[in-house]
Amino acid sequence: MTPRTRDSIRKRLYKTIFEAETPAGKLFDVVLLVLILGSVLIVSLESIPELNQRYYSTFRVIEWTFTIIFTVEYFLRIYVTPKPIKYAFSFFGVVDLLSIVPTYLSLILVGSHYLLIVRVLRLLRVARIFKLTRFINEGQVLSRALRASVTKITVFIGVVLTVIVIVGSLMYIIEGAENGFTSIPKSIYWTIVTLTTVGYGDIAPATPLGQILASFLMIMGYGIIAVPTGIVSVEMARSDREVAATLTCPNCHQEGHQVEAYFCYNCGYEFDKGNKV
Repeated sequence: MTPRTRDSIRKRLYKTIFEAETPAGKLFDVVLLVLILGSVLIVSLESIPELNQRYYSTFRVIEWTFTIIFTVEYFLRIYVTPKPIKYAFSFFGVVDLLSIVPTYLSLILVGSHYLLIVRVLRLLRVARIFKLTRFINEGQVLSRALRASVTKITVFIGVVLTVIVIVGSLMYIIEGAENGFTSIPKSIYWTIVTLTTVGYGDIAPATPLGQILASFLMIMGYGIIAVPTGIVSVEMARSDREVAATLTCPNCHQEGHQVEAYFCYNCGYEFDKGNKV
């Protein structure tokens, strides 16, 4: 086989495996979707004691069959991509690897194969099958908004943690061990539960001063919940760039490029317009 023929085969395989614009690519993704759903179903059924006891051998055979198929697919992806290392460390590359490791790990650690439920994350990739471009676009807008909000939210969480420590210490002093606030860490736990409006009820203030402080903390909790939402909402309003989700960058494996795109919006890689993959 000549190098040119080998490159041609790799390009065709790349389009089939990584893209969904060709009949072969669509078929590949549909089969992959069925396999992923089947694998997740088997792992879920295996966790039921009665079924596991009766069909243990059958479950294991099916599970290993799925794992071998996904293993072949994973190494095939590495083979056909122009940048194997970047694919291996990309989000989907890591997910693809994690979807096969637990079965092999179960040979050493009993029960670790239940971690195969992570395969459900692979369904994010095959959304291309149904042309869910609009939904993927919105997902990318949300992703950009979250990245842009990280610094503001981090500062906000730092302030909240400071308030939690202060209020928790005050509640320890006010209520004391006789009312269930046996230590500052436990008082901080109560503060977090109250501030987030969860309210387990396992600890409750008994003194009037403690109840007043708890009331202010509960009211503050509603405002604190609204702040991160507002920060992300503002960033989402700024992220109005439309991106079609059909083309994957061979260099960084970032999805969501328009078919007509000449460059990757993530790494700047120039697409081969003559033999675009």
